[in-house]
Amino acid sequence: MSHIQLRGKTILITGSSSGIGEQAAKQLARAGARVCLLARREDELLRVAEEIRAEGGQVWTYPVDLTDQTQLDACADQILAEHPRIDVLVNNAARSIRRPILDALDRLHDYERTMQINFFAAVRLTMRMIPRFLEQQSGHVVNISTMSTQVPIPLFSAYLASKSALESFSRSLLMELGDQGVRVSVVYFPMVRTPMSSRTAIYKHMPMMDQEKAAGWILSAITKNSVRVSNPAGVVGSVLLTAVPDVMIRAMRPLFRRMDERLKQKLADDPAQKS
Repeated sequence: MSHIQLRGKTILITGSSSGIGEQAAKQLARAGARVCLLARREDELLRVAEEIRAEGGQVWTYPVDLTDQTQLDACADQILAEHPRIDVLVNNAARSIRRPILDALDRLHDYERTMQINFFAAVRLTMRMIPRFLEQQSGHVVNISTMSTQVPIPLFSAYLASKSALESFSRSLLMELGDQGVRVSVVYFPMVRTPMSSRTAIYKHMPMMDQEKAAGWILSAITKNSVRVSNPAGVVGSVLLTAVPDVMIRAMRPLFRRMDERLKQKLADDPAQKS
């Protein structure tokens, strides 16, 4: 299949004031796309937009709290009014919480607020774009997920539940509207060094993908029209989890315990933590 050209495409990216979203916006703009940046922090959106324009890119900013339905709908109305054609929606904005389930027994709000941005906001914005996609007989939704849904991972139950829900929605969307020009991709990132992951001190010494490479995966999903973008470990993990879940879970449990112990020890031995 020939690659889809990005030049002239209008692409919406949520969570684009920093991290993977910022890097993806810059790479897309360099490839000639018209990028629309959505995020809460207007000052950071303006900074990213200024840097894109300095390189000759075309960019629009839309400050919005996507967890606020009124704001989201008003933002969607403005985008649809200002851009006669919308080619791609990248649902990148997300929240992650690292907390054992036993420590969250009285914290249902952790799950509710994670679902609000990771699932409901993404679905609501997608729903607002679908009529335009059907009118155009063309449109692409890129939903960002995690390799951690492809293998058994502890400590992130709220985050993984929200991403698993988004993946299921993605499959249904593709099954129902794929023959009407609506394309859907799910990008399964491994751990990426971002402001979000950096909030967890224990991950300071964990090898991670850099933001620029992660952004390249988003471009690959768009240009190659990939249903799934993942790495081989994630693909193998998902197959094993489906085929032999008991074996997979029993094997992974001690591995993650040992990994956590090693990371905690490295953090304890880090001179920067003792100064």
